[in-house]
Amino acid sequence: MYKLIFSILALTILASSACAAEAKTLVIVYSRADENYNVGYIEKGNTMILAEMIADKTGAELFEVKPSKPYPAAYDECIDVAKKEQNQKARPAILEDKDISEYDTIFIGYPIWWGDIPMCLYTFIEAHDWNGKKIIPFCTHEGSGAGRTESTLKSKMKGSNVLKPLAMTGSTAQKRRESAEKEISVWLNGLGF
Repeated sequence: MYKLIFSILALTILASSACAAEAKTLVIVYSRADENYNVGYIEKGNTMILAEMIADKTGAELFEVKPSKPYPAAYDECIDVAKKEQNQKARPAILEDKDISEYDTIFIGYPIWWGDIPMCLYTFIEAHDWNGKKIIPFCTHEGSGAGRTESTLKSKMKGSNVLKPLAMTGSTAQKRRESAEKEISVWLNGLGF
């Protein structure tokens, strides 16, 4: 009897270890460098800074969503294009796609543009089946927090478990990286990473 219980217990431990070993994590990000609000011209986008920290701390693979036609470098021109896309509910083409089927946990990062996700990221989101995935959003902003993106992601990523987004100011990510990294570490620890 004890041998049977021990065998069942050993098989259960092996199976859960194998599942844990097979679990894969991905960080998907759209981020924009060039001229950004409150930080000026930058070489690396605010959200990309966070994405790299998350990928580094979790061992996740990083995938950057890039629009086929880049947004203008100047801030005012960029927001004109982005606002027009948002009003038209445009889905701009992206340069490449990523097969997400093998990933169990997916971090998804974006800047907040008028309380929403940039339209090029919708192009990526709507092209995939998110069923059964754990979605962990993170975003950068300059005062609006995560906007309405949590409810948007829940409605677009049917069948997934969308967690509450981490929202950090772009100026913190860009100008106070040590503080940003501490906040990311605390957040990830709270998520079990």
